[in-house]
Amino acid sequence: MKIKALENLVKINKLNTEPPDQTEFNGMVSAATLKLQDIVLPGLSVDSQFSLAYGAAHALSLAALRWHGYRSDARYLVFQCLEHTLGLEKSKWRVLDKCHQCRNLAEYEGHLDVDIQLLKELVSISNELLVLVKDLAPVAQN
Repeated sequence: MKIKALENLVKINKLNTEPPDQTEFNGMVSAATLKLQDIVLPGLSVDSQFSLAYGAAHALSLAALRWHGYRSDARYLVFQCLEHTLGLEKSKWRVLDKCHQCRNLAEYEGHLDVDIQLLKELVSISNELLVLVKDLAPVAQN
């Protein structure tokens, strides 16, 4: 299914088209599921919980993009595409975008100061993404 907004991103070389692959999709969903299960393990630091939740959100967002037949090399873009790939509210993908900025500060500048409320929102949205992605039909075969 072609989505005009995503096709526009292809035209400006922000997204690439690539046939979806069920095995790849299943792997992303499985990895995200494990990350979300691990978040509740006792003794995990807030930083670790954030990293797991962010990783799950990214894997699920990428799975949704791949399900539609697109790929992006830009991590932030998979979150921005959620409005089109899963119908996620703009306010929710903006939370994920904020988490991406926090992740970048930690990754590239060594500064991670996780806000507990942001972490709660990230975990909640990640769990919502898991449900939405699992509700997608099997990957269409060309």
